[in-house]
Amino acid sequence: MPRRARWARSRVAWLGGALIACAAGPWAVAQPPALPSPENFGFWSPTEEEFGFRSMERIFPTHVIHRGATVAPLPYDPAGQMRVNFEFQHRRYSIDDFMHINRASGVLVVQDGKILLERYALGRRPEDRWTSFSIAKSVTSTLVGAAIQDGYIHGVQDPVTRYLPQLKGAAFNGVTIEQMLLMSSGVQWNEHYDDPDSDFNKYSTDMGDRFLKLMAGRPRVQTPGSKFAYSTADASIVGAVVMAATGKSLADYLSEKIWAPFGMEQDGVWMTSSSGKETGGICVSATLRDYARFGLFMLTDGVISGKRVLPAGWVANATRPHIATTFAPFGYGYYWWTLEHGVYEGIGIFGQSLYIDPSRRLVIVVQSAWSTAGNTDHYALESAFFKGVTALVDARAAH
Repeated sequence: MPRRARWARSRVAWLGGALIACAAGPWAVAQPPALPSPENFGFWSPTEEEFGFRSMERIFPTHVIHRGATVAPLPYDPAGQMRVNFEFQHRRYSIDDFMHINRASGVLVVQDGKILLERYALGRRPEDRWTSFSIAKSVTSTLVGAAIQDGYIHGVQDPVTRYLPQLKGAAFNGVTIEQMLLMSSGVQWNEHYDDPDSDFNKYSTDMGDRFLKLMAGRPRVQTPGSKFAYSTADASIVGAVVMAATGKSLADYLSEKIWAPFGMEQDGVWMTSSSGKETGGICVSATLRDYARFGLFMLTDGVISGKRVLPAGWVANATRPHIATTFAPFGYGYYWWTLEHGVYEGIGIFGQSLYIDPSRRLVIVVQSAWSTAGNTDHYALESAFFKGVTALVDARAAH
């Protein structure tokens, strides 16, 4: 999410010794006596997050993303798990320090299809799903590519009203799918996570006719395509485009095109609103390894077992910078944050990351339970961790 990049322009506070006094392995946490309330979704306590983020299907309505009959292997590297130690702010950190400070429930590093590092904490087990928040947007944009390949959608220059005629005569007139994918619809939306009355906190879990009617009544505040303005509503509407074009739920289409044929190990789940339609902007839940498999799928250029699932060149185009953001050093593609050297990242609030480095065939997944939606200190430490892992990968390759 946008706060992910503010570390680049802020001086990170000193991380005291008390924060890094952690055990040598995963630490247990107490569980809340009951499931957290869906009404307070964006304001759960840290303990509620630790339980709720891995129990979304028990709190919200969801659709199952069905796995297939076979599982894609994800073996451990024969050289063994890497020992990650990295420097940040003139101080050395271990993987345990990183996970403790950033409240990570899971960290997975995969290169060339082999696991270099896999760790769990906060009481999480390998078979536990964890929610993604806005990494769901990256999944939704990938389904747009699949729908184009299948002929359900003509192309990203199609107007959204071709598929959602209920938005005609509103601020969405003339807005293209690509403008929506680049967070530049120009339609009013307030994404503030710490404001209970923001649009995000009131409507981000909505989808269906009521939500589309609400958005159709919004004013246009910018010329479409002229300015980046992060909006979960844009992604939810793109999800509605995919559902309308394919005649399928997002969960079913994802299962059909990627989840089952690529060989995900477990079923996933996708949050729906009370209407029974998925929220294209947030909250796919999956295991750590299956998030990594999704990253590995992206590294195939959208081909599974010789069959093209995404149009040729889709991945390269979706993951290059198309529009300037106010969150340096990031650019923005089709719901992917872009970095130098072709690296791109799916990012979700409260500490969710799917980091993909095509040149190194490297996928890093981090899932967390931060006490706030965005935290510059956490993001800075995470970026240092990514750099540390990359340096270790390069050192392994040199040997």
